[in-house]
Amino acid sequence: MNPDVAASLKELSNTLEGIESVMDLDALRAEISELEQEAARPDLWDDVENAQRVSSRLVHRQADLRRISELRQRVEDLEVLYELSEDEDDSSGLAEADEERDRLAKDLETLEVRTLLSGEYDQREAMVTIRAEAGGVDAADFAEMLMRMYLRWAERHSYPAEVYDTSYAEEAGLKSATFRVNAPYAYGTLSIEQGTHRLVRISPFDNQGRRQTSFAGVEVLPVVEETDHVEIPEKDIRVDVFRSSGPGGQSVNTTDSAVRITHIPTGVVVSCQNEKSQLQNKAAAMRVLQSKLLARKKEEERAELDALKDGGSSWGNQMRSYVLHPYQMVKDLRTEHEVGNPDAVLDGDIDGFLEAGIRWRRQQQSVA
Repeated sequence: MNPDVAASLKELSNTLEGIESVMDLDALRAEISELEQEAARPDLWDDVENAQRVSSRLVHRQADLRRISELRQRVEDLEVLYELSEDEDDSSGLAEADEERDRLAKDLETLEVRTLLSGEYDQREAMVTIRAEAGGVDAADFAEMLMRMYLRWAERHSYPAEVYDTSYAEEAGLKSATFRVNAPYAYGTLSIEQGTHRLVRISPFDNQGRRQTSFAGVEVLPVVEETDHVEIPEKDIRVDVFRSSGPGGQSVNTTDSAVRITHIPTGVVVSCQNEKSQLQNKAAAMRVLQSKLLARKKEEERAELDALKDGGSSWGNQMRSYVLHPYQMVKDLRTEHEVGNPDAVLDGDIDGFLEAGIRWRRQQQSVA
């Protein structure tokens, strides 16, 4: 076999071995076995929420194991393909092998990034809130563009997403929106998106066709689990019911089922209006509130640590620019990762930014 090809295959195999070691396949198989036993219990669906959690976890952990097994098989098959093609002097076979080697390297790189997600809450599902900031109607429109971007990203990966609340702006776009991405490691993956996003374009809302800069903020929180023990006494909250609204303030088919919860001690306010009943909206709003209070607690702990350092946390600063005019470019200001096709990015093709961001964050943590 060509020495360069042999060295490349050895490198791919070593990379996969490292991933297998970090993911701990024995522990993964043991967890799958436990989840299968739990899923087989006849009374599982007596607790619907727990049943959904168990079923979802089992499906995703089985997928993780299957992905590793398939990659290992592809590495072994690729070596055989090269040997057969070289023995038979098959140029088309060698070209096919080269293409598969490139695909395999990319797939291993993507999975390797997953192994960098080792934070306390990185395995959790994600609660994402997007808010329009400076820029008027353009900012509201940008907030809606970002929401679509993330929902399209989730759709591309077959991750279920659940919209909890949408507050529409008067002219166009969104004042704010909150949605949940139901996939393991969604929080660890999307948390890199937290911060201020900037859009530069010719405003479609300016009749003079002037260039407009607008901003939208993205907040990403881990979904709270029962083991987190975020207790919220009833006396600490105020629950208000209001009429849900559609785009542009429409009141067609609306009901007085939307719920707003104010956490009195902290002043944190959350709302949900997208469920069918007031009880469902209240339960969803409580989940969002618990996530916010958990994040607040962790932020306070992090602030205490940052106070001991020279510099504080960089989260919340401007982190990405989407330029549609006078040129086409999306650029992450932290990682320097950039793409010259904003349409693709805004249609959910953000994996390159996510992977670069995760690697950047790990580098920052190792330096700190």
